[in-house]
Amino acid sequence: MPTILPSEDVLPTPIKLDINNQTPQDALVTRDIEKQAQDTSPRNGFQEPTESKTSAFKSLGILDRFLALWIFLAMLIGILLGNFVKETGPALQKGKFVGVSIPIAIGLLVMMYPILCKVKYETLHRVFAKKEIWIQIGFSIVVNWIVAPFLMLGLSWAFLPDEQGLREGLILVGLARCIAMVLIWTGLAGGDSEYCAILVAVNSFLQMVLYAPLAVLFISVISHADSTRAQVDYSTVAKSVAVFLGIPLGAAILTRFSIRNLTSGAWYDTTFLRFLAPWSLIGLLFTILVLFASQGAQVVHQIVSVIRVAAPLIVYFAIIFFATLAVTHRLGFGYKLAATQSFTAASNNFELAIAVAVATYGADSDQALASTVGPLIEVPVLLGLVYVVKWIGKRRDWRD
Repeated sequence: MPTILPSEDVLPTPIKLDINNQTPQDALVTRDIEKQAQDTSPRNGFQEPTESKTSAFKSLGILDRFLALWIFLAMLIGILLGNFVKETGPALQKGKFVGVSIPIAIGLLVMMYPILCKVKYETLHRVFAKKEIWIQIGFSIVVNWIVAPFLMLGLSWAFLPDEQGLREGLILVGLARCIAMVLIWTGLAGGDSEYCAILVAVNSFLQMVLYAPLAVLFISVISHADSTRAQVDYSTVAKSVAVFLGIPLGAAILTRFSIRNLTSGAWYDTTFLRFLAPWSLIGLLFTILVLFASQGAQVVHQIVSVIRVAAPLIVYFAIIFFATLAVTHRLGFGYKLAATQSFTAASNNFELAIAVAVATYGADSDQALASTVGPLIEVPVLLGLVYVVKWIGKRRDWRD
């Protein structure tokens, strides 16, 4: 567990002691005080806090150290529940919120809120005043809205030329840029959570503007599918983005400014955020458990289709992640920014893709199946990439 050090504004001011006119006892006390001050000086072990590429959830101890185990256990338990407790799947799918199962929606909101509470909104105006941030945003837009969607389009045709429904579902997944789990992956990899939140906000706005027309372009125009079946509803996209970004973002901004004003910045950073930190991981595990439980039976019963969809997804995640990582390294990006860009490019907004597929093609369609398989493959693959990128950063001594 990392040591939390007091900031400069709460460190005591050095005491000036008058050594004149002291009794022998006073002089002895003075020497003891000076010796203690020297023992706690930066030269003798008191170090300034330094940035590291360790997990954002390092303070969770055993939960964080065995994160991979907990995630795979959540996946396994979910699949077992979905297959051996027949009422599990239908029960979890009964209530819908913006086209997504209510338990999944709750898990996503709980997962995002603590991370967004860490963003320093009060200093964002200074961030946007820098030229470098606009270069980063421009790079992210190119990768997320040109490179990644066309890569998924090409892979869907290469792997599924005879399965129109599954192919269209993959295209919907490729167009949906992530606004939720990318915050988790970036934090776990030691990326820049504040910068990631900025990219999430940018992608959310572009998603509302571009998702529907790009879906029609990719499915109806380029793929020559039936145009009457590919009419993506703008309201579905807007509602999904507003709920899964707007609610936790608004709550986080209100929380940060109100609590910091009522207490202090130091208490908020060292106490309140430490209390919130485990809830991101709890929300992640809950979401994975519910997701696999609600779709476990479908995955097992349609295993051939699942495997066919999984193959292009795995290739997609690997290509887009490592290509982005290589380019950012070549361009001289620091580790944090490179990791953030790579996970933003590789992550997808599965809640939006599922909502659009179900609303457009129906819950029992191949498109809905493909969009559902997306997060089932994304979770273990991107978790593995977290450990890979941390290993690469350490091995290459990749600094910020």
